[in-house]
Amino acid sequence: MRVVSGIQTTGNLHLGNYLGAIRQWVAMQDEGECLFFLADLHALTSNVTPQELANSTIEMAATLLAAGIDDRAILFNQSRVPAHSELCWILQGTARMGWLNRMTQWKDKAGKNREGASVGLFTYPVLQAADILVYQATHVPVGEDQKQHLELARDVATKFNTDFGVELFPLPEPLISKAAPRIMSLRDGSAKMSKSDPSDMSRINLIDDDDTIASKIRKSKSDADLLPDSFDALAERPEAKNLVTIYAALAEREPQSVVEEFAGQGFGAFKPALADLAVSVLAPVRDRLQRLLGDRAAVGAQLARGAERAQALAAPTLKAAQQAVGLQV
Repeated sequence: MRVVSGIQTTGNLHLGNYLGAIRQWVAMQDEGECLFFLADLHALTSNVTPQELANSTIEMAATLLAAGIDDRAILFNQSRVPAHSELCWILQGTARMGWLNRMTQWKDKAGKNREGASVGLFTYPVLQAADILVYQATHVPVGEDQKQHLELARDVATKFNTDFGVELFPLPEPLISKAAPRIMSLRDGSAKMSKSDPSDMSRINLIDDDDTIASKIRKSKSDADLLPDSFDALAERPEAKNLVTIYAALAEREPQSVVEEFAGQGFGAFKPALADLAVSVLAPVRDRLQRLLGDRAAVGAQLARGAERAQALAAPTLKAAQQAVGLQV
């Protein structure tokens, strides 16, 4: 079992990233060979400044290390392993315009100004396919919004193998953890918690101090009704459902057990309990993060070591792909 996953290096990581992905990554380190990368090449499809990109790469690496990623996994930034870009170019000859045109994230991000969108934004899924296939990944952790991109990676792998008569790329399987909740905005229970949201009150950043965490939860959107004794009864109460989901995820409990504990109580009682829990879980991560950020050079050195390990794994696949298409005799 070889697991490959990446996260884009734009903005601070937040509670949704931690509960929805990072904590699962930490657990996966005991289940198989794991490669986790910081997608700094993907970040170039957005408007970023060079210094901001460099800083956020180190800060995100430090955050992952603080959360529990260690030497059981290979942690690196994508740009340090040229095989990603080289295989991406080869796979550009396999991927089809029609496939990319159907990508819903392309449609959403480009909006009505498709003529003004970057080529990188359009071909983003091909680089994602290369990210996965260059390591012959067997499993890829995906959320609902990334399932289509993994399907494209499987299509690219199948077509390449067929076109060139090789059995080079295995078809990666989605790895969807039932324990990974969908964490929504603290200001809008119908929108996913996001680092791109202009309101900092919509999310809890992993770097936030205790008072800020408590304040954001206290001021989070809820409703005036009491909590029921059934989690299913919150289906039409998105903000209430989100806060209960966050509590359950932080406590590593089932949401049903949470509503049973707080049934009949309002959010005046629930929010302080949630704030205390969030602080107790996140404060140790933040404290480790601050220590790591005190020595950014050491974090960079760890990324370099990870890149060496990743490059060694990627090299045979890249060479085989080059030979398959005639770039190496």
